[in-house]
Amino acid sequence: MVTEDVDLVVATDVVEHAVFLLEQAGFRSERFARSINFKGRSTVSIQLSTEDFYHEYPSRAVPADVYGILMRVASLENTLKGKIKAWSEPGLRQSKRIKDLADIARLVEAHPHLWQDLTDEARSQIQKPD
Repeated sequence: MVTEDVDLVVATDVVEHAVFLLEQAGFRSERFARSINFKGRSTVSIQLSTEDFYHEYPSRAVPADVYGILMRVASLENTLKGKIKAWSEPGLRQSKRIKDLADIARLVEAHPHLWQDLTDEARSQIQKPD
């Protein structure tokens, strides 16, 4: 899904090394409770998640071509889980919740087998794909 930020998850034991490398590449970092955010010269920002929820994501990443660059990305199932988690966050801005719900709907429309992975609450908000 195309956005103006890149969400990264790295193995817990290399978080500080990843921060070092990004700062060496010219990014400015800002630490938050659940993430470290980076801003460079581009309008695209980077968010490095430090939440335990994402701890297993790197081990389940899959290869993908992203604009001509071969890299490992979150599996469809993990992408869906992350979107459901974000959509379910208490106190989230309404506009962000709506965007996350739309992302969930797009994932399920494009990959109908993901319907089985939805929570009951998400199923009540999204039409089952044909």
